[in-house]
Amino acid sequence: MHYTGTIWRPPYEAASLLLEVTAGCTHHKCKFCTLYNDLPFNFRMSPMENIEDDLQEMKRAIKNQDSEAANRVFLTGANPFVLSYDKLIAIAERIHKYLPSVNSIGSFARITDIMPKTDGELARLRAFGYDGLTIGIETGDDKALRFMNKGYTSADIIEQCQRLDTAGIHYSFFYLVSISGAGRGEIGAKLTANLCNQIHPTLIGANMLTIYPDSELYAEIQRGNWREEGELEKYKEIRTLIENLQIPTVFAAMGASNAYQFYGRLPKDKKKLLLFLDEIIGNVSEEELRRYRKSVHHL
Repeated sequence: MHYTGTIWRPPYEAASLLLEVTAGCTHHKCKFCTLYNDLPFNFRMSPMENIEDDLQEMKRAIKNQDSEAANRVFLTGANPFVLSYDKLIAIAERIHKYLPSVNSIGSFARITDIMPKTDGELARLRAFGYDGLTIGIETGDDKALRFMNKGYTSADIIEQCQRLDTAGIHYSFFYLVSISGAGRGEIGAKLTANLCNQIHPTLIGANMLTIYPDSELYAEIQRGNWREEGELEKYKEIRTLIENLQIPTVFAAMGASNAYQFYGRLPKDKKKLLLFLDEIIGNVSEEELRRYRKSVHHL
């Protein structure tokens, strides 16, 4: 398989076949992000011959293991959905050629990846199997989005996700706890809940901001331009977000950045999740949570 650098995938894509079609990130300007710093370039698309070779290898592996045929492929790279409509269709055609059992194709995506595609193209991409995108919106707080150089606004998130809704393309969100900074966590949580209540994410995954010395955000902190939330403040932020969500969705904290992992369906499990968070806030010390944060050497 042609894999480049560290391969990242959402926790819920554990059973998916991982196909590299891009490496790196087209944006590569978010101040907090260090995920692709191990690459000697910002972004590249895989040669189509590499993609075909990997699909053939997947086909042989499935046949040789005599396992149930896989039904989902997750395209790796920070934002493969940035590829043009024609390239995404060409990739889907090859996936269906070599792996006819596959009925859905997912990937990470940026909000800006959706913008150039017409409504008709989005609908046709859905017909070819593209579904279940994972979008790192991070927050609905425009002040934080600007400071962190995300490259879009909360209004952009709503507009583009409404277009995905119309096309029938489901999507999940990554929410970055503490991105609004010390003293603004609950403000950011309420803004994000208001944003999410206008659209239809199937899952909202909370990830705790973990700051590394090779990030631009670390340099901003050293310059005195930004302060991180305390660890208990982060859990109060998550609680505020869940409390203000009014849509049916899954809310989860599953990644390594979370000292305590949890999962629930809203609105059914809202009370249970809030009680769980109250237990953490009331009984776990800031020092214990900070020790965990310092132990997370790599996401």
